[in-house]
Amino acid sequence: MKISYNWLKEYVPLTATPEEVAEVLPMLGLEVEEVEKLGLPPFQNLVVGEVLSREQHPDADRLGVCMVKTSPDEEPRQIVCGATNYKVGDRILVALPGCVLPGDFEIKVGKLRGVESHGMMCSAKELGLGDDHSGLLILEQRPEIGMPINEVFSGGDTVFEIELTANRGDCLSHIGVARDLAAYFGLSVKLPPVEGYAPEGEQLISAVEVTTPDCPYYTAWSIRGVKIAPSPAWLKERIEAVGLRPINNVVDVTNYVLMETGQPLHAFDAKKIKGGKLIVRQAADGEKITTLDEKARTLDSGMMVIADAERPLVVAGVMGSLDAEVDDATTDIVLESAWFRPGSVRGTARKLNLSTDSSYRFARDVDPAGVDLWGRRALELILSLAGGELTGARITHGEPPRGDREIAITGDYVREVCGYRPSDEDIIKVFTRLGFTVRGSEGEYTVTVPSFRPEVDRPIDLVEEFVRVNGTANIPAAAVSVHGLHREDAPLAAFNHRAQDLLSARGYHECCHYSLVDGDVLTKWESAEAESVLSLANPLTSEMSHLRASLIPGLLNALRLNRSHGNAPRRFFETGRVFKSEKGALKEMASVAFVLAVDEPERAWKTPEAPDFYAAKALVEEVAALLGANAVGWKLADGLSLWQNGHAATATGKASLAAGLLSIDLLKANDLDGLVLAGEIVFAPERLKGGASKPAAFQPFSDFPGTERDLALVVDATEPAEAVRAALDKAARKVVGKAFSVDAVRVFDVYQGKGLEEGKKSLALSLKFRADDRTLKDKEVNDAFEKIQRSMVQAGYSLRS
Repeated sequence: MKISYNWLKEYVPLTATPEEVAEVLPMLGLEVEEVEKLGLPPFQNLVVGEVLSREQHPDADRLGVCMVKTSPDEEPRQIVCGATNYKVGDRILVALPGCVLPGDFEIKVGKLRGVESHGMMCSAKELGLGDDHSGLLILEQRPEIGMPINEVFSGGDTVFEIELTANRGDCLSHIGVARDLAAYFGLSVKLPPVEGYAPEGEQLISAVEVTTPDCPYYTAWSIRGVKIAPSPAWLKERIEAVGLRPINNVVDVTNYVLMETGQPLHAFDAKKIKGGKLIVRQAADGEKITTLDEKARTLDSGMMVIADAERPLVVAGVMGSLDAEVDDATTDIVLESAWFRPGSVRGTARKLNLSTDSSYRFARDVDPAGVDLWGRRALELILSLAGGELTGARITHGEPPRGDREIAITGDYVREVCGYRPSDEDIIKVFTRLGFTVRGSEGEYTVTVPSFRPEVDRPIDLVEEFVRVNGTANIPAAAVSVHGLHREDAPLAAFNHRAQDLLSARGYHECCHYSLVDGDVLTKWESAEAESVLSLANPLTSEMSHLRASLIPGLLNALRLNRSHGNAPRRFFETGRVFKSEKGALKEMASVAFVLAVDEPERAWKTPEAPDFYAAKALVEEVAALLGANAVGWKLADGLSLWQNGHAATATGKASLAAGLLSIDLLKANDLDGLVLAGEIVFAPERLKGGASKPAAFQPFSDFPGTERDLALVVDATEPAEAVRAALDKAARKVVGKAFSVDAVRVFDVYQGKGLEEGKKSLALSLKFRADDRTLKDKEVNDAFEKIQRSMVQAGYSLRS
């Protein structure tokens, strides 16, 4: 939003320079994105001159040699010029030697084709006064010879581009920003006077009919006999300074009042309203409207319109249509001033991809008290600039949806929260400068907050306002006292750091996404019950209406974004919180997830082996090991929304693990081609043990060789190999006891086919034994191996001979 420094001074007597204001605004919570200087910068040696004569250049057909008077007390100067649009006697602008023009172009005495020139006669473009470079800038008003250019074109302005948080809709106007500056500098705000009107006669429309709950307050005024014309220079200057294009006096007034007060208005050509009344209603599905930007738009029943008896005339709170616009033939107008529910306007603007100055303000909750007050402000300006007569009483539907509110607070509460001891007098003074009314005594007060500050509704909000306006620079210096921090990180943070180090070392890029997601996206992958549990009661935007249930969709967005920009990363991971629905209750969980594009090998002299399911599963198990969660009991993931049936697996225990290929439908929904592997770990943070972790003790390596034995077991084809391996490992360790150790038990072959019953498979496993104090003898190893085989047979497994 653009704010003009000169315009601000109409409401608050600022003595601070624009540079000082630009420093103060961020301290008030109004971030300054850009500061733009309008008008001419200070120029030296650039003055008004008069052409006394012009002779043809002796050696150039397109140049003239002029004698130019640039000072009443000095002799005329000889200047060579190539322009042809001037005549003897014209007043023009002359850059004298030493003048520096835009672009750091310094004027010097020089020769052009052999003729000496003592300056330069300037065009508008050369001075930054316009785009016309076809000839000299002729000064029709004929200012005094020798007058500096900055006196000819006085004025200039500074415009601040301000970025506001969503809760500060009161500052979407010059008066709103003036209020904050006045409070900071201890000045008074001067609001424009607004007349009261009690007109007589018939209204131009018979009624306003409201059939939607999204318009609780609507007013309409009728003005007969206006004369549409260009706006006066002062009005054009004001709206052009903030980036608006002048149209005509009536439309410019509505834009002026919008930027002045923050209240959106709309003017209808009364003769274009069919049926003699306005109807505020929801649009019909498929209903059409051509908005003022000359684009045909299709509406739906979730959008609100202002219509006549035949068609919609305005997308409520967003933009009017060509069907009722004020043009040169307009003589009678109906002026609308209303309050629309922010969510309705915000949703409509988003669906239509149409953000306007009006929708931006309505979506941030304009002041309902301004509907009548600033509507009358616009009436006054229209009557003074376009003439006409106010006819008929104001038509009103409903009433303001909110008003001023009272908040009880004590001086002790302010001091307790602030951490220092401002006096009650200082606290009351700040509240009063903000436009709040304070009643009470002896430290207990009731503060009345005006309706234009809807976000201030709790005592803590008043404390924030006090600190903001009083200034953090006024907080007295004091010694900082803090509790000593434990040297150990919280268990979850320590785990996250270890997981981040592991995944970063494997070439994965870390991401960090919002924990809020679009509900429309969530419903594609979660149940209706989960969607209900994860929804926010009062979302700020529809794109952030639900808590996320998984990190994977966010990582896919990162993958898609980098692909679309031609960036190299194809491996991403994230650590963070996710939220699950358990028996209808919301549960917050910790999670680690990663994604990997399978079919995008990086260009290299040697093509690496493509990753597969086992690579993703192994990485999940490594991360789970950091958590102390051993991955056992992997099962194929069938019917899970994020994963591809038959190409992914899950395991449960201390944490829920998943790995494999992501669902093709999920990839298509994210505009991703090819295959993507992913892994995810989800666990309850409280399962991590707190306290200081035990330092790892060094375990010496054995100096003696190990001994291996192989064993083939026949099992059901559906039994996971990991379950068999774990059973064998357990049996081996039980048999061996403390006599020596079992180094490892591994699966090294799987066979199905000839020689085996149908529905059976053979797993070949390797067992490695080792002692720390000796070389194992074959007899003791064979004895232990036979006992292990018998133990496995007793457990129900068959030995393959």
